[in-house]
Amino acid sequence: MSDRCFKCFKPTTACLCKYSKELDTGIKFVFLMHPKEFKKQRTGTGYLSHNCLINSEIIVGLDFAENKRLNELLNDPQYFPVMMYPGEEAWTAKREGFKETLGKKTLLVLILDATWFCSRKMIEHNPFLLELPRISFYGDYRSIFTFKREPRPEYISTIECCYYLIKELQTVDMVSKEIDPEPLMNVFKQMIKLQLQKENDRINGLIPNTHHYDNKYKKAKEIPDFIKELKD
Repeated sequence: MSDRCFKCFKPTTACLCKYSKELDTGIKFVFLMHPKEFKKQRTGTGYLSHNCLINSEIIVGLDFAENKRLNELLNDPQYFPVMMYPGEEAWTAKREGFKETLGKKTLLVLILDATWFCSRKMIEHNPFLLELPRISFYGDYRSIFTFKREPRPEYISTIECCYYLIKELQTVDMVSKEIDPEPLMNVFKQMIKLQLQKENDRINGLIPNTHHYDNKYKKAKEIPDFIKELKD
């Protein structure tokens, strides 16, 4: 049995904890994680985000209407809950009145952590989530998750959502500019690097196949420049 990290329980050869750094942004992030995502959470970006963001939480489920912990958070007067979801009425860092509406409350950001197909299913089971105030970006972003294909180029991963939201809120002093969110992106890049290396090792016969569909993928993955520039 391989040696494992006591924090993430992954084999030490695949552990990313040394690239993580705790960030106290003053935002409470809550990741509503689909059960299928939970099964692979040790490699998912929701778990990586949670590992970096102080005071964040993961709540696993499909139907959250009666979830005790979520309802506690939504009804806690210290928080201003928002759903990370686009829409014409969504708050953004630059939308007039957002900072004043938030007041002295702590911003509580709910993020669906699932594949895009499963995210739609989660919304179908929890229509009340879209009745909450929404928050989105004023910028236009593209994912660097080269290992994974999304339905549309503007669909970004959970950890990228956190990163870009923090960056945008810093532009209007809703998050301290002294906070450096780059550790989120750094651990994400290290995860991509590890996945690409493992896939190419498998394709090159250095490690065995682990899934029945592995034989379909025989062309080595291209390593993007941002991976080549990473420092261990």
